[in-house]
Amino acid sequence: MKYFLLRWLKYTLVGLLMLGLGVGIWLFSSERGQHLVQTATGHGQRDLVRHALRRLQGHPSLELAAVPVLHWWQRQIERDPPAESLPALGKGQQPQALPPIHATGEHRLVVSEIALAQALREAQAGATIEIAPGRYAFDTTLRLGHGGTAREPITLRAQQPGTAWLAFKQVEGVLVDKPHWVFENLQIEGTCARDDDCEHAFHVVGDAHHTVIRNNALRNFNAAVKVNGHQGVWPDHGLLAHNTLVNDRPRVTANPVVMFDLVGADAWVIEDNLVGNFVKQAGNGVSYGLFVKGGSEGARIERNLVVCTPRDISQPGVRVGISFGGGRTGAAACRRDGCREHEHRLGLAANNIVAHCNDSGLDLNHALDINLVHNTLINTGGISARDGSSARSAANLIENGPYLRDASNVQSEHDVPLAAVLATVDADRLRWRPTSSTAVPSQVATDFKGRQRPAASSPGAIDFRD
Repeated sequence: MKYFLLRWLKYTLVGLLMLGLGVGIWLFSSERGQHLVQTATGHGQRDLVRHALRRLQGHPSLELAAVPVLHWWQRQIERDPPAESLPALGKGQQPQALPPIHATGEHRLVVSEIALAQALREAQAGATIEIAPGRYAFDTTLRLGHGGTAREPITLRAQQPGTAWLAFKQVEGVLVDKPHWVFENLQIEGTCARDDDCEHAFHVVGDAHHTVIRNNALRNFNAAVKVNGHQGVWPDHGLLAHNTLVNDRPRVTANPVVMFDLVGADAWVIEDNLVGNFVKQAGNGVSYGLFVKGGSEGARIERNLVVCTPRDISQPGVRVGISFGGGRTGAAACRRDGCREHEHRLGLAANNIVAHCNDSGLDLNHALDINLVHNTLINTGGISARDGSSARSAANLIENGPYLRDASNVQSEHDVPLAAVLATVDADRLRWRPTSSTAVPSQVATDFKGRQRPAASSPGAIDFRD
């Protein structure tokens, strides 16, 4: 028995030695191997770790063995966010109410939980439901009774942001299944004892087309806003604008953690939001700031600030900033052809700032004809494309990428390295190098601040003319 064990150990060691020799010869003799050596020994170490983490997704046995080691390595080499508080740069909920959307019907002031639930069931087209200042606690889903119209939407609002607080202990806060509703100026917080029980502040489904969610602060949900179809009907043409979607701590749940989670709905506009701190501690550990998938088309994701982790970028889990395609969709939930052709098509990501993500800043997964223009990616894994995705990337400020897999194609034009033009790469204050005169052809009419771009302007989200 002893002789057998010694022989087995001998042959095992010889085998490992030969394997190591073969890998070494490949590393130093092939072009790809030399590139990996340069990456592993130079500034690209963190990119190599991120790439390895991406490749391990979907292989549970390999993840169990390798991910802890990769996370240890990651902590040795990754750049943590700066110690000072990260500025909101004017995004998210605004301190003053936005100009009201036209309302022609009844104005109803509610002062209790019972009155609010009743008003939502009874409101007719053109009505405005105003919540008096105070805190309102609920443990059952709030439901709508009627829909509005294009000329006469129904509005639920606080008169001023920060005055009306809704505390939800239910899986779904407000089930939005009727068209032309507006929700604005609200503070909504998930207060569940278990993170599994606070899924959505708003669940927009089925016939809820032309839903408007604007100038709200949504805190401590797994997927603060979820949008999906129901019985073959899809809530198209929605607007998510000037909202703050954040969590106070990591979510301890195996459920999806996606701050804005859209499946199948077309032509949504997602603009001027502040999205941050979306860490997932359980399950597969993968979380997203914004994603659109499920056979959807035509999403416009513009002028958002997405900060995956404001501190401790290398904590366990994988965080992606903005994704067209997300984690893929089961065929039954897809809008078109079981998502065989695409997860998302004809989407736009423009003038976004994505920061401090330990995976991709912009991610494409089975997504077609996507435009990625004038985005600034700070301390992220850059742009990644997989599963046959196709995109045009132009005038972005990036550190690395694009990473291409599975016959994906990204045509890059006028993308510029971040360090070439910014004075301090990791600082979200985005000070422009005084000596930089970099200008590229403008790809969109305005910038992150909503200012008009000239024919040639700065790469990235902000045009630094001033």
